[in-house]
Amino acid sequence: MQQPNDDRFRHRDLNWLSFNERVLQEATDKINPLYERIKFLAIFSSNLDEYFRVRVSQLRQMKRVKKSIRKKLALRPSRITKQIIEKVKDQQDRFGDIYHKEIIPELAANGIHILDANHFKSEHKEFLSSFFNTKIEKHLKPIRLNLKKENELFLENSVLYFLITFKNEDNIAVVNIPVEDCGRFVHLNKDDNNHEITYLDEIIRHEAYKIFPEDDINGIYEIKLSRDAELYIDDIYEGVLAEKIYSSLEQRTDGQPTRLLYDANMPKEVQKKIRKLLKLGKIDMMPGGQYHNFKDFFSFPDPTHNKKLHFKELPALPHKVLDKSTNYFKDIAKKDQSLHFPFMSFSYVEKFVKMAAEDDQVTEISISLYRVADESDLTNSLMKALENGKRVTVFVEAKARFDEENNISWGRKFEEKGANVIYSYPKVKVHSKIMLITRQEGDKKMRYAYIGTGNFNSETSEIYCDHAIFTANSNITKELERLFKVLEGELIIPREKNLLISPFSTRQEFIKLIYNEIENARAGKKARITAKMNSLEDHEMIELLYKASDAGVEVRMLIRGFTCLIPGVKGLSENIYITSVVDRYLEHGRIYLFENDGNELMYYGSADWMNRNLDRRIEVISPVLDEDVKKEFKDILEIQLSDNVKARIQDPEETNQYVERKKGEKKIRSQYEIYEYLKEKHTS
Repeated sequence: MQQPNDDRFRHRDLNWLSFNERVLQEATDKINPLYERIKFLAIFSSNLDEYFRVRVSQLRQMKRVKKSIRKKLALRPSRITKQIIEKVKDQQDRFGDIYHKEIIPELAANGIHILDANHFKSEHKEFLSSFFNTKIEKHLKPIRLNLKKENELFLENSVLYFLITFKNEDNIAVVNIPVEDCGRFVHLNKDDNNHEITYLDEIIRHEAYKIFPEDDINGIYEIKLSRDAELYIDDIYEGVLAEKIYSSLEQRTDGQPTRLLYDANMPKEVQKKIRKLLKLGKIDMMPGGQYHNFKDFFSFPDPTHNKKLHFKELPALPHKVLDKSTNYFKDIAKKDQSLHFPFMSFSYVEKFVKMAAEDDQVTEISISLYRVADESDLTNSLMKALENGKRVTVFVEAKARFDEENNISWGRKFEEKGANVIYSYPKVKVHSKIMLITRQEGDKKMRYAYIGTGNFNSETSEIYCDHAIFTANSNITKELERLFKVLEGELIIPREKNLLISPFSTRQEFIKLIYNEIENARAGKKARITAKMNSLEDHEMIELLYKASDAGVEVRMLIRGFTCLIPGVKGLSENIYITSVVDRYLEHGRIYLFENDGNELMYYGSADWMNRNLDRRIEVISPVLDEDVKKEFKDILEIQLSDNVKARIQDPEETNQYVERKKGEKKIRSQYEIYEYLKEKHTS
């Protein structure tokens, strides 16, 4: 968390808002069908919730660190928080404009009308009353408060509530809106040509007099409180300084409030009352629209079933080798096989694990699970492998944010079946996406590896753009075997020569690769760095990229999320050009390509250039050694670099301008072009 006025680096939390701005842009981009634009509003809202729970929470915690420590670390949490609030307010205003001025009218034009309580019709009244009495009322937990007495009010994280005021100003009430039990949206009629939908909120608002029959209701205002997720401290605060920070926060209570989102129509005197009740500061109060939790729009119904309102289906493409293969081991032994999600199905991975579980020659399966899906073919096959007497080692990341409970639950299930289950170490996360299968073939022990950029999760594989390779290359599989021995505690270091493994060698090897390009540029040789990642934060890597730019190395980057590097600044980064693609799928892959004077070196894997990925997590970055696969990866990378439909330029001013398409130039929407490229390659 560098100083906000450091003109060599952007502040990560402020630049993250530029990423969410790109998501908001997608909600207003008419290239996207209506219901997909609604989903982008939901994504924006969901992103912002997590941001306040984690990043803004950390800033708030830093404000409580002793001033002497803050000064030493150049922390300015109050200043940054104010800048964040300012930007978020502006984005939320535009969010409201998009929803009210674009989405609502377009829904109406398609025969879908969202009604509020003021526009319910007489024919709705009986249905509304019955729905409230039979479906909603039993889930309500009204809390009535007398402001003349001492009160304690606890609001759950991200749960919607109504704050209700009465004519008797000494009393207020809080009522939950039971979305989990009743759903957020209610279809009011069955007319094929004209559909009326309302929020659950509006039915409760309409029937609120039943909750407090003896009171005169004065006002009803929706509120939502965000609480922090956990104590997160940036990885750059190492050793003694980190311990000082932790000790200075020892009195912190879990789940402290980070933001109260409230209806902007709430009178100021009512705002003061709720602030006092929840013990919030002014900076914690965030005015919003009439409704909150727009992430619920992921489930907004389409009663018309109009395909034009949604993205065109892109069926998963068959893999030209694996689709027909009856023995993956034989085909992988011949040559490396690559997969690209979501253009190809995750079922190839599941099928490989199933084959291994049922194969008499397979003796061991080792896998690292960062985000475990609910019951899936993969987890079922791992269970089957245990039943069939295989040695199964599962490394479960117990600290995968918001997935802790599910991951630990699966760990216990594997343990009960006899698996060797290892949980994460203190202060180290295992973020690598790796699997190793050992097979006894005659008198020879063969190893088969899977290394990917995305999680072993069939659900996320349908929306995340990721890459993976199956390989039997002994240079890779031997080193992966050593890494699993490190995870099991049998070795201290993996002694790798081909793989880049964090925290052991990744930073050092990337530094060597960048310096090699710098030296080549200075010697007049071919020099270029092309890198695709989710986020760029590490200052040492950024300083090296500035050095490379100064030496004349052309640096071309694709960064989907935030970046602390400031590109295109004369005398600093004029040879660095960055674009970002936000589209139908979430770009999640990491690919690194170094010119190396014409003898290109390519790597891919799980690590971004962030402090945590280089120094505080077990990550695996693998060289792409198979020439066919290397060409496929490079072709895909070049398509992404050529995007002129969904690519935004990350410039010094953070304008998020779309890449301008030149006159006569072909439209390249990279995710669709990649689909067509893979379709031609694997089905022709």
